Amino acid sequence: MPEKKNEVSLLIPTLNAGKLWIEVLESISNQNYPIGRKIVVDSGSNDDTVKLAIEHRFEVIKITKEEFNHGTTRQLLADRTESDICVFLTQDAILSTENSLRRLVEAFDDLDVALAYGRQIPHDNAKPLEVHARLFNYPEGSIVRSFQDKDRLGFKVFFCSNSFAAYRRIVLKNIGGFPSESIMGEDALVAAKMLIAGYKIAYVADAKVKHSHNYSFKEEFKRYFDTRVFHEQNQWLIDQYGKPTGEGLKYVKSVMKFMAINSPISMISTINLILAKWLGYSLGNFYRNMPVTLLKSLSMHKSYWR
Repeated sequence: MPEKKNEVSLLIPTLNAGKLWIEVLESISNQNYPIGRKIVVDSGSNDDTVKLAIEHRFEVIKITKEEFNHGTTRQLLADRTESDICVFLTQDAILSTENSLRRLVEAFDDLDVALAYGRQIPHDNAKPLEVHARLFNYPEGSIVRSFQDKDRLGFKVFFCSNSFAAYRRIVLKNIGGFPSESIMGEDALVAAKMLIAGYKIAYVADAKVKHSHNYSFKEEFKRYFDTRVFHEQNQWLIDQYGKPTGEGLKYVKSVMKFMAINSPISMISTINLILAKWLGYSLGNFYRNMPVTLLKSLSMHKSYWR
């Protein structure tokens, strides 16, 4: 008797997905692993996002833009399915090969694996800083991590990304699902809890997806302001896994070396963007003393601040 395949649901939050959306949808249609259900939760698109999703046989859930929250919205999607595996994708992540989904789901053949995420490679128009970020965070070799690896990896042990990640649904449910009040990092919080519960995280380098952003100085500042808010609101992560500062220093050294070799002309702009990250992260430490109007102007996630 052939071995039973894990049943999979593919889940995507959307808002005005733009010109890449049709490529994302076509890359999903080209996968050689069966997808039981395909569901989009859309928070108020006024372009062709919903129309194209329906044409590609997605179920569509509609919410308002104000209702969107990274954790709550993904949990809404997870609650709509009873599949063994919930695969999350973002609207700008293009599956790179017809095997991307299959390779990701195969990680769950190890019954101790509760979360698996794929390798992100940069879009064709990615700037040097984003190219480096993908090389730094998504190496060529796959790895399976457990809680015991925290002494070696520290904060990095629970790193993952919902741009292309899969969860064993029953474990996700048992650890309480995605958080409803986090400004960001819903994937990291779930990963950290799964490790503590004794499960493993798989990084699957053969499960490739094209995904990157060319952030401006202002956008990098806001993103890292929110990152610091996330860290301040989840002190238990630091208590359990240590401070993330060591990883930050390693990143700066790595990116400067990469630029010196591969794109010296980008060195000044890269330093400016690193400065934006540092300023945003530093200022985020004081978010508790700021009025809501200021928080909204400094944050990438304005709707979070009510």
